[in-house]
Amino acid sequence: MKVSVIIPTFNEEAAIGKVITDIPQILVQEIIVVDNNCTDKTAEVAKQHGARVVTESRKGYGFACLAGIAAVQAPDIVVFLDGDYSDSPTDMAHLIQPILDGAADLVIGARVHCEKGALLPHARFGNWLATALMRLFFGIHYTDLGPFRAIRYPQLLALDMQDKTFGWTVEMQLKAAKMGMRVCEVPVHYRKRIGTSKISGTFIGTLKAGYKILTTLFYHRFFARKT
Repeated sequence: MKVSVIIPTFNEEAAIGKVITDIPQILVQEIIVVDNNCTDKTAEVAKQHGARVVTESRKGYGFACLAGIAAVQAPDIVVFLDGDYSDSPTDMAHLIQPILDGAADLVIGARVHCEKGALLPHARFGNWLATALMRLFFGIHYTDLGPFRAIRYPQLLALDMQDKTFGWTVEMQLKAAKMGMRVCEVPVHYRKRIGTSKISGTFIGTLKAGYKILTTLFYHRFFARKT
């Protein structure tokens, strides 16, 4: 199966080389780094390490992911991976195995093996609250909204992803469940990122992410067209 990796980035010059180097090359045919309006040398370093770089000038995690999806070349599986080295690319074989086995359409990397200090208290609480609301509203049992995930390409297109910012992971998991896709979680490693987080590492970033995640949940519960 052809596997494409999409890595959204915003000023990850110090980390992106390590991320690309640790990706199991035997599993992956294509690595796309999305330059989400970087002001450092992220794109240059990514190219030096063999990735294809596409540019998305509109800031937002969802914008970057959508640009990556538009750039992939008809893969069988798409893997989303953060560019700050917090996710462990060496877990990728474990992540995609349920898809290769024909047992899942979407696999979420649950951050079970978490380095001390990697997931800050407010991020842990927000993750717990979001997954608890998904259980309450939709009867969906997730434990994490981790960004490290793999999905079959046809199913990814069928989700018709729309979120442009922080609601991306929630939208994907909700839509996948509502559409009856086979979803599972596998434990992955999570460590302190290289550099400062643009979301959980800042008060404003945390508020924006939390607000968007909650509004996405309430929208899909009360206003979204039923599928």
